[in-house]
Amino acid sequence: MDTNLGRVTAVLGPTNTGKTHYAIERMLSHRTGVIGLPLRLLAREVYDRIVAIRGPSVVALVTGEERIVPARAAYWVCTVEAMPQGMGTDFVAIDEVQLCADPERGHVFTDRLLNMRGQHETLFMGSDTMRPTIAALVPRVQFTRRERFSDLTYTGPKKISRMPGRTAIVGFSVDNVYAIAELLRRQKGGAAVVMGALSPRTRNAQVEMYQNGDVDYLVATDAIGMGLNLDIRHVAFSATSKFDGQRIRPLMPHEMAQIAGRAGRYMQPGTFGVTGEAGPLEDFQIDAIQTHSFKPIDRLMWRNDRLEFGTPEALIASLEAPSPDMMLVRGRQADDLSSLRTLNELEGVAGRIRDARDVRLLWDVCRIPDFQGISHGEHTTMLARIFGFLHERGRVDGDWLARQIKRIDKTAGDIDMLSKRLAYIRTWTYVAQRKGWVDNEAHWRDATRAVEDRLSDALHHALTNRFVDRRTSVLLRRLKMKEGLLADINDKGEVSVEGETLGRLEGFRFHQTGTTGPDEAKTVRQAATQALRPEFHLRADRFYNAPDTEMDFTEQGGLMWGDQAVGKLVKGSEALRPGVEAFVDDDAGPEVMQRVTRRLQHFIDRKVAAAMEPLIEMSKDEAVTGLARGFAFRMLENFGILSRQDVATEVKELDQDARGQLRKHGIRFGQFTIFQQLLLKPAPTRLRLVLWSLWNDLQEFPEAPPPGLVTVPAAQGAPQGYYTMAGYRLAGARAIRIDMLERLADLLRPADSRGGFEGTADMLSITGMTLEQFADLMGGLGYAADKGERPKMKAAAPDTPPAPTTPDAPIVPEPPTQPDVPTPDTPPAPDIPDAPIVPVTPEETPPEPPVELPAQDPDMPPVEVPGTPPAEVPVQTAEAEAPETEVFYTFTWAPRRQNTRGPRREGQGDRQPRKGGKPQGKGGPRRDGGMGKDGSSGPKSYEAKPKRDKPIDPDNPFAALAALKEK
Repeated sequence: MDTNLGRVTAVLGPTNTGKTHYAIERMLSHRTGVIGLPLRLLAREVYDRIVAIRGPSVVALVTGEERIVPARAAYWVCTVEAMPQGMGTDFVAIDEVQLCADPERGHVFTDRLLNMRGQHETLFMGSDTMRPTIAALVPRVQFTRRERFSDLTYTGPKKISRMPGRTAIVGFSVDNVYAIAELLRRQKGGAAVVMGALSPRTRNAQVEMYQNGDVDYLVATDAIGMGLNLDIRHVAFSATSKFDGQRIRPLMPHEMAQIAGRAGRYMQPGTFGVTGEAGPLEDFQIDAIQTHSFKPIDRLMWRNDRLEFGTPEALIASLEAPSPDMMLVRGRQADDLSSLRTLNELEGVAGRIRDARDVRLLWDVCRIPDFQGISHGEHTTMLARIFGFLHERGRVDGDWLARQIKRIDKTAGDIDMLSKRLAYIRTWTYVAQRKGWVDNEAHWRDATRAVEDRLSDALHHALTNRFVDRRTSVLLRRLKMKEGLLADINDKGEVSVEGETLGRLEGFRFHQTGTTGPDEAKTVRQAATQALRPEFHLRADRFYNAPDTEMDFTEQGGLMWGDQAVGKLVKGSEALRPGVEAFVDDDAGPEVMQRVTRRLQHFIDRKVAAAMEPLIEMSKDEAVTGLARGFAFRMLENFGILSRQDVATEVKELDQDARGQLRKHGIRFGQFTIFQQLLLKPAPTRLRLVLWSLWNDLQEFPEAPPPGLVTVPAAQGAPQGYYTMAGYRLAGARAIRIDMLERLADLLRPADSRGGFEGTADMLSITGMTLEQFADLMGGLGYAADKGERPKMKAAAPDTPPAPTTPDAPIVPEPPTQPDVPTPDTPPAPDIPDAPIVPVTPEETPPEPPVELPAQDPDMPPVEVPGTPPAEVPVQTAEAEAPETEVFYTFTWAPRRQNTRGPRREGQGDRQPRKGGKPQGKGGPRRDGGMGKDGSSGPKSYEAKPKRDKPIDPDNPFAALAALKEK
């Protein structure tokens, strides 16, 4: 070092002594100068301050990833590693010289301490712990001690939720910083985040958000200890140890003092402490920090600066040369030296080394920092690729560099992804800043800078969106200033306080938006309640006087007023008398709750009375007496639909007078179901399913099938009894509407169920199914379907016009599709005999035994079934054509065994065909317990024609047919 240069001064002291400000003043008093700073962020801050004083035309900024050098640059602001050598400026300053003891970067600071001098003045700024070593290593140095402008006091541990405003909480890992910031967002409205890995643009945006009061808290790594000047009143340590790259070790008192010293600016006193998660500080640590008394630094990190570039081995040896002074020690093996060792062992790299120029080039490449934090192997592979370009072409390949940058130029992603991309772009920014490494240096510097700016903005927005609740922070500022909160509510129900939207008023409940802490949520609720209390009463009045047409219920039992939920149905004391539960905030008051509840109860009572009117009128009809009255209440309990097999015994006990009483109220006794025709309409069906679900305590209410469909696919996991309540019967893979099933039964009645019959067009038209679907349906009803093929016949033109179709059997052209079938509004067809129609058994046919159709009289013309083609064989043409075939099904009555999915009723046996092919009935359990007439077990015998105990009802549509048979 040159000892004949200008004055050398060491300005030492604790933080908040104005050392950096003093250095800037001294540099600007000279014609030229250079200042080295420990962080890129701090360098940018100092650069902006000098530009504001002297203008951008004379100020240069040089860091590893940024280079702004105007043509008339006189003042250079740099990171210590990027300080230009041999410029001979009038002034030189090195900040934070205590970093000479840092294991990783210390050798760079030591080199600048020993070798960089200004022509007229040199300043070293840092901690007073450097006094002994500087005095020993720097001849003729002068010392100036500066005292702290304000006091620094320890306040002990505090929970994060109780931290005062303008607090910086320090974490020592990215995860720790993010966790603290997230907690502050929930409890305090948010925090700014400052880390050394942030770009200057992102860091400045976050700091500005803190400085202008958008947030009251700052979460940072220990990077804030390096000269960042912020308005901080309290510093809290979230931990008292950190990972230093090799191990977790306790923080030294002088390291904690460097960070804690950020509290208090200029004459404003500061405090420091720990969070509830960190252990309390020891007394000696507290005393050392408050009095700025620390153990002097007696060892500095050093690496030889006189390098040999003859061969890679000579370069490595010179880098590992021992120090000339015991105060200078070798630190850890730096990344650049480690990369040099690895690349020198690669055959592709070692083969290119021919002279000292190649060695120097290799060393320059090895000094590219590992900004990306990737593995050593990946980093050295990238360095080898760059060295190959520079050695062969003298420049990094432009297309390759463009591809690397393009992969990074994406602003989508979370915080971690954006942070990684920023780290990656720093590598290519560093490459673009190196003189002579790329063609068109200005283009690549602008390109990498533009990508970094876009990523920086995206990262700032991501950090803000994640860790800042602007609405909460505004409220907290108002509360801190003890200002009255002005709440307002608009016509859309949005509630706002001080211009910040807090939530929505839906019906009679206030829903707060966003995540807030309990203290702030309580204040927000109080402010919102002041505006909502009169609104609650106004809404309650409007709701109470609103017509029923403005209200509705959902298929899950919710009660709606327009598009807003105001309550729900609950199980009542009776199936047709559900209760209601109103959705009203407690803040609205008991009066509003009572009015809303009363109005909802009136609505649902009228809704049930209107939809279930036939049932309710039947239960109130005093003319319905005896067994008919009991059966009417049974229908009432089951919402107007009963499966016939469930009430077979009760049906048999009803005489014709009782049945007539029930028929007057629309009760239809079908083969499969007993139902009230008007209750199959869509509106009663929808309400019936809700009431049934409530009465059976279902957690999830099944929805009604779409209206107008004859059949619907079978639903997976449908609760037991669902299809009956929906007005359908499950048969095979589909369910068929019960009224249409009874019409189908009317068509099946004259068919030969024992000998077999084919499905007609009328049958397919009723169901709206294809032939294969109809076969599956018939199988579900107890018929065996035999599939066959035959030559397709061409029907001859009929001699007489076809008979007109009736509404009960509309015929549609094949292929059958889902028809526009009659809705339940269509007048019902006449009741069928109160017994299964297919087959007919004397046991279940009141009031008289089943009447079998007589055999076909040979003298009578044949009976044609509508829709069946005439049995004529078409005339074959002379040409030998292969006849077309058609698929047909033959259906025979073959009931399957009892469905095992449901519980088996006591006394119910498996239904088997009786001798002669005539199947057994489908009624309830036999009264004789399955015994024969003589009391013995075995099949029961019947008389040919059981005697009738009661006269035939003259209104029975089959009375005339029965009378003819008796004759």
